Amino acid sequence: MKKITSLLALFLILSSCGVKQTRELLTSGEYDAAIRNAVDGLRGNKNAKGKQDYIYLLEEAFAKAKERDLRDINGWFKDANPQNLEKIYNTYVQLNYRQEEIRPLLPLKLLKEGRDAQFPFDDYSDQIVSSKNALSKYLYDNSKALLVTKDKLTIRRAYDDLVYLESINPGFKDVAKLTDEAKFKGTDFVNVYTKNETNMVIPVRLENDLLDFSTYGLNDKWTVYHSNRQKGIDYDYGLIVNFRQINISPEQVKEKQFDKEKQIKDGLKNLLDAHGNVVKDSLGQPIKVDNMKTIRISIYEFSQIKSCQINAKIDFINFKTNQLIETFPISSEFVFSNIYATYKGDKRACEDTYYTNFDKRVVPFPSNEQMVFDTGNDLKAKLKDIIIKNKFRR
Repeated sequence: MKKITSLLALFLILSSCGVKQTRELLTSGEYDAAIRNAVDGLRGNKNAKGKQDYIYLLEEAFAKAKERDLRDINGWFKDANPQNLEKIYNTYVQLNYRQEEIRPLLPLKLLKEGRDAQFPFDDYSDQIVSSKNALSKYLYDNSKALLVTKDKLTIRRAYDDLVYLESINPGFKDVAKLTDEAKFKGTDFVNVYTKNETNMVIPVRLENDLLDFSTYGLNDKWTVYHSNRQKGIDYDYGLIVNFRQINISPEQVKEKQFDKEKQIKDGLKNLLDAHGNVVKDSLGQPIKVDNMKTIRISIYEFSQIKSCQINAKIDFINFKTNQLIETFPISSEFVFSNIYATYKGDKRACEDTYYTNFDKRVVPFPSNEQMVFDTGNDLKAKLKDIIIKNKFRR
């Protein structure tokens, strides 16, 4: 019984909180939020006495929301501004949606007054169709006018309007064709290429890898990168990777020798006292202790080292003005290293982590071309970072 009473009390507290919040939304003019709260509160047993406040609030919020929306629509019609057409259409859609949100709950009884709550519904289908057609015509005509401009930002607004038009009125005239046209005209096309200002040959596969922008994941809604110019495209920008200097070190083999020693346990031995006598326990048995011995190792370590450094700069060019927008220096380095070792003595005298070096052997040094290519992997990551942080159009 106590548990049931507690649950009932909790329900009443939650219910009162919901009613209070709905009333606050209503008094602050947030009618649709109040309607949603009331509708949610009435789901379940809508005829329970504890739900009466929700019905009163729903009735009042619906009447005020409808009156406000119709007043707004009337004002927009009088203003005769075509930019209000979207507001008119959306408001008619909202008027209808609000009715459909409440309709499944009807009838709603007001027990004290012995009547049904009043929700005067209207058929807005004609107004929705006519306002949608008026909005569609405006968006279509306005978008066609924007598409003849040369300003890409303006064309992008036309694209957004055409996408919206397709969403509210699918298949309207040749909207699909115009949308494709707006997408093409509003896109910034960037031509990416390399220049070699060094006295070395840049490996073809490095150039191809650097210019393979499909692996960068950089193309966005309004920017497309091409490493090969395509017919029919008037490129807006250029991104040039200028190789300025390539430094490759000689192949080096360094050798060093060092010794290590360690004490390890080697079985057990009798414990002796200061006079050299065996120490025994209370039962007369000799006491055993660890027998420690020192082991040593001489290690002969060989290090193969070869490094490559690439210095370059990234130029952003505006092809329309033939102006340099910005330049970014960039440098990358790759170090080839192979360490192997031989030894004399007991290898347990060195750290376990060093054992792998004893299993390695001398390997061929990578070619200069391979070194340049491997350095390019880091160069590519840095190039991507520069492009992400410095978009062509902000």
